[in-house]
Amino acid sequence: MIYKRLYIIAIMDLQHATLGTLLRALLDQLDPAVEQAYRDLQLDYRPRYTPVLRTLMAQGPCRIKDLALACGLSHSALSQTVAAMVRDGWLHSVIGEDSRERILQLSPHALRAVPALQAQWQATAHAARSLEADLGQSLEQVLRSALQALEQRPFAQRLREAREG
Repeated sequence: MIYKRLYIIAIMDLQHATLGTLLRALLDQLDPAVEQAYRDLQLDYRPRYTPVLRTLMAQGPCRIKDLALACGLSHSALSQTVAAMVRDGWLHSVIGEDSRERILQLSPHALRAVPALQAQWQATAHAARSLEADLGQSLEQVLRSALQALEQRPFAQRLREAREG
């Protein structure tokens, strides 16, 4: 009963929510479900590890700078994720030719987990298509289009124009 009441309050609050709140609420629905799916597989794995793992699976060992570029993430954001992945046993870091550079590679643990992860990624993609079918449009395409539009005209510029206009 309490859960149902909290859910109704949350839905009512979202009726008046702003864009940022709605985006966070969407992620608050998606991420815990995906994290639970990994726990169900007895994997200590976070959804934020996926772009790193997939990139290293496709490209092989690489520098963090190159990995950040391939993943579309900032160096600092990726550094935090990589540190967690090394700590959790998903990646190994080795010294490159230049002693200042680190080369990241998948750990044996990560390589053993790849089949289970790939199966989960397929299930996640299937669940996302199910959500998109309920929506009647591709959420992924809407998000990609929004990001592309923001590359052309950043939100800060849009805010300035709204204040001036």
